[in-house]
Amino acid sequence: MFGKKKPIPQIDKDQLELIENAQKRIKQKKGLYAHFVIFLIGAIFLIVANTVLGIGKDFKILEIDWFVFAILIWLFLFVYHLFNVFVTNKFMGKDWEKAQLQKLVAKQQNRIEKLKAGLVKEETILAKSEVFKEETTKPINKGSELTIIVAAAENNAIGLGNKLIWHLSDDLKRFKALTNGHHIIMGRKTFESFPKPLPNRTHVVITRQEDYSAHAGVIVVHSLEDAIDAARKDSNPYIIGGGQIYKQAMAIADKIELTRVHENFDADTYFPEIDTNVWKETANTFHTKDETHAHEFSFITYTRK
Repeated sequence: MFGKKKPIPQIDKDQLELIENAQKRIKQKKGLYAHFVIFLIGAIFLIVANTVLGIGKDFKILEIDWFVFAILIWLFLFVYHLFNVFVTNKFMGKDWEKAQLQKLVAKQQNRIEKLKAGLVKEETILAKSEVFKEETTKPINKGSELTIIVAAAENNAIGLGNKLIWHLSDDLKRFKALTNGHHIIMGRKTFESFPKPLPNRTHVVITRQEDYSAHAGVIVVHSLEDAIDAARKDSNPYIIGGGQIYKQAMAIADKIELTRVHENFDADTYFPEIDTNVWKETANTFHTKDETHAHEFSFITYTRK
């Protein structure tokens, strides 16, 4: 009496779509067939109406009976219908729509992947910059007087192509006199610009290259903090370049020995701006041009306030 209900057959979604498409195609073809039959009957009717019944017999267009144009227009509509059913439907039907959608999705996915890669790269750069900032701003136990020594133009230019822009004999003599017997701290590129290590000085080279090898006696470190620690027994180590090392050292140095060349030069490396709210000028000696010096310059000493 209370028998089990007959199970309702479940049709897969894809199968249902195929059935619906098949039904739609059958309907389209039936419509095309009906159009063809009506076209044939209509064409015969127009011919009979004009030639047998004499309807519009005297009406011509360009010396051609009007019913010819009517049949041609109708033929055009039939051909257009035929094209839609067998051509447009094939190339712009469901399969075509799916293919185009997949292409668009693939393009969007590609753009998303590129954006993700860009974000990851940007995050990596920001992370590195934060680490750099943290490393360069945390206090360093120097245990001695740290001096920056540099020759810079009026526009703070200090080098071009990892080379000095000028040659000032007295500046080189002053550099030798001040740094003689001391540790000189520098970046890898500055060190590699020397033909050979400078005599009677201990070279401390900062590089990010873990496997960097240098001449015997050269101390290789990987941060400014490690470089200062390596020179802790020296009462007055010197920072001699390049641009990035100078930038880091400005926050912790006690003194700046500056040779200010009184001209502007094109360069790819620059010395940081000296903030007079932080630094006090304590000595200034001016030198004019002469036979061995092509530019005017001044020896200036700054100490931290």
